Amino acid sequence: MTDNVVIVLSCGTDNPNRATRAFFLAAAAKKQGKNTTMFLLDEGVYLAKEGMSAHLRAATGDSADDHLSYLQEYEVPILVCTPCAVSRKISANELIKGARMATGAELIELSCNGTVISL
Repeated sequence: MTDNVVIVLSCGTDNPNRATRAFFLAAAAKKQGKNTTMFLLDEGVYLAKEGMSAHLRAATGDSADDHLSYLQEYEVPILVCTPCAVSRKISANELIKGARMATGAELIELSCNGTVISL
């Protein structure tokens, strides 16, 4: 069993439940002492922009922003698919604290060395 967990999120404000769950699961993994990384792709890259998760809530009422704040506080890497971001006119200097541009090759590397949860 691995202590590496990768949360892959491909939706954004278009699916607040799934997006909030991804941040929740990343925080839960970190709280359990797992080496946790989030990888945002497709519409998920929008959540790497400041303020985009502020009003995102799951049906349960929990807030994506609260979970994101925890991830940032504990320095969980938030990787943003470069081609996905570029095609949506998102630049590296617009990313939230703790986020950086990343490649598909990095996702493959992380995936081969950890447990992947895809939302």
